[in-house]
Amino acid sequence: MRIYLTGASGFVGSNLAYVFAREHGAEVVAPGHEHVDLTDELVVRRSVLATRPDAIVHAAIWNDPAALDTDRRRAWEAYVGATRNVVAAANAVDAQVVLISTDWVFDGTQAPAPETEPPHPINYYGFLKACSELVLTESAGRGTVARIAGVQGIHRARPHTPRAQDAGFGYLVASLVEAMRAGERFAVWDGPGVNLLATPTLATDAAELIWQALTRELTGILHCCGGEHVDRVGLARRAIDVFELDPDLLDAVPPPDNVVAAGGVPRDTRLDAGETARALGATLPDLGTMLGRLRAEVESSCSLA
Repeated sequence: MRIYLTGASGFVGSNLAYVFAREHGAEVVAPGHEHVDLTDELVVRRSVLATRPDAIVHAAIWNDPAALDTDRRRAWEAYVGATRNVVAAANAVDAQVVLISTDWVFDGTQAPAPETEPPHPINYYGFLKACSELVLTESAGRGTVARIAGVQGIHRARPHTPRAQDAGFGYLVASLVEAMRAGERFAVWDGPGVNLLATPTLATDAAELIWQALTRELTGILHCCGGEHVDRVGLARRAIDVFELDPDLLDAVPPPDNVVAAGGVPRDTRLDAGETARALGATLPDLGTMLGRLRAEVESSCSLA
């Protein structure tokens, strides 16, 4: 299978590329932004027509949460405009197209949200993703929305995690492990203004579910997440157990004022992935299994460093 992958240099995208190519032998075409500007419809169409992929997986985002609210026109083009261009290009070559989306399309009162729950975002990032989902579901000839949540893992395109902690769950465990293994204290945020409950997902597990959706040509909305819900502090404590770290190095503190996004952050974004699991014939991992796999990935990356 030839897969055209956007955003391959990012955290999620680098794990998608790894699973598709290394685990399943797919041919991954992954042009960077310097070669293909996703906001330019003609450039995107030419690139896709030149490579004629079997599928397109659209994982690219403008990853600057603060800037999304200060430059909304650019943000709209980077998310919704780019998705429109990718979908049009996919239709031109009759390729299945998968949009990587997020649990933040929900407002924090809908959990655990099933695949059929209507989006109701409360901030601009969630709004942009919900609009992108609508573009795909309304326009793609063969389209799949893959919502992921609280993504954990290692960044396969960079030696370190992108940042230590943010208002979401993303890469929280890797940041905690990196700090505690260096003998440093780690303060997990716990309180109003951040995402407190979610369904954490190992990036490679999400990639495997997406691969299965591609091979089955499954369309519609999927929740490509783990099988167990948890709160932020609970995730940190479970990670400490699995990685055999010092629990005395963990603090739970209120989040700093400057991390709260405009419009707020959804407090509870737990996902119900029952329909996805049934459609793919998959068993979603519990938290212990997911963290054990993450430890193996961290150990492997350390041994290769």
